[in-house]
Amino acid sequence: MAADKKVDLRIQKTKDSIRKTFEEMICEMDYEQISIKELAQRARINRKTFYLHYNTLDDLLREIQNEMAQNFIKRTQGLERPRDMDKITREFFLCSEELGKIGERITCSGNYKYISRKITNDIMNQTWKNGSASSAENPYIQNIIMTYAAQSTLEIYKQWVADGKKIPLEEIIKIATRLICNGINGLNS
Repeated sequence: MAADKKVDLRIQKTKDSIRKTFEEMICEMDYEQISIKELAQRARINRKTFYLHYNTLDDLLREIQNEMAQNFIKRTQGLERPRDMDKITREFFLCSEELGKIGERITCSGNYKYISRKITNDIMNQTWKNGSASSAENPYIQNIIMTYAAQSTLEIYKQWVADGKKIPLEEIIKIATRLICNGINGLNS
């Protein structure tokens, strides 16, 4: 029994090392430049050890994406879309800031656009199932509202990061909320 716990701890330490090294590499280079060979060297593991835990780098990246998406979903659980867009927008910015550099790279870097789109799609598919009454009758309207809210929020965040976060966090949250919510509220008039 004690041997099993020791093995589990070693496995967890190895996975943590792989993950930490991968995140460091994402922060310093484009995803396409990352190789399993270099990741293994930096993590001080054998390439075969990497393959014991992941089939590809894409699998490791998906794991990080899923964790990011699930964290946001958990934080916004119980909020109704689009009615609570002010709270959802706030949580997006706070959640993104907590992720730090890795979150910025995955969300904002030009080479990671397909990555952030996947996260956005995952979040939208899991959280917008029960849309407003007006959009529930027509799923195509719900799709438009979802896309508007998600992409607007994402683009405001990307621009804020690109500008070096010159606007304080609370102020950019207020600006983004006003822009996004007034646009959504405009559909009701």
